Amino acid sequence: MDETVQAWVNGWVVSRGAAPPLAEPWGWTIDMGTYGHVTRHVFGATDEGLDETTVRKVAGAVTGQGVWLKAFRDPSVVAGWLDDGWWIDPEPGFLMRVPLAPDVTPAAPEGYRLREWSRGGVTRVMVAAPDGSLAARGQIAPTGGTAVADQVETAPEHRRKGLGSVVVRTLQNAAVRQGARTGVLAGTPAGRGLYEALGWEVVALLTSAKHGPPASARA
Repeated sequence: MDETVQAWVNGWVVSRGAAPPLAEPWGWTIDMGTYGHVTRHVFGATDEGLDETTVRKVAGAVTGQGVWLKAFRDPSVVAGWLDDGWWIDPEPGFLMRVPLAPDVTPAAPEGYRLREWSRGGVTRVMVAAPDGSLAARGQIAPTGGTAVADQVETAPEHRRKGLGSVVVRTLQNAAVRQGARTGVLAGTPAGRGLYEALGWEVVALLTSAKHGPPASARA
């Protein structure tokens, strides 16, 4: 199993309050227990280490709706291995990591309010706008030497003000204080630029697929 994928799985389940991951020969099964996201199967290999036979076998055993696959390979490749019962996100995600080290505590822009707190092993950060509405947020779950950043987002009307950087750097500092030395996350195309500007590197592409009615039935 890829060690970065395993670190992501270990931290993600803490961040989301999911059931402990069940080890499989090919990766992990994680129960979420919510409508639309019942269970997810995460493959432990990346890039060419993840083969078609394995993906087809796992996907072929799925019959219920709301089950997800997370495969660390290009969507254009994985799409050819799944039937029309799977919705596939056409945009790839990015498994990323960064070395963590103490940093200067960032400050929110004038008029904005930065707040940080921890509960249940997860540290959360929010930035409130001058009118009190939510401008940006994120969370991080340290699990030993690694920490998984998760659900980092900035409201559209507050973008391009450096709020994403404030949130991520604050989260990184929190993880360092708790003993983490490597940060891991699964980012979107929109977030990739922010993370790379802060020193994160792409480890692998990520395909997300959700099982549901066949495409013909959806149409």
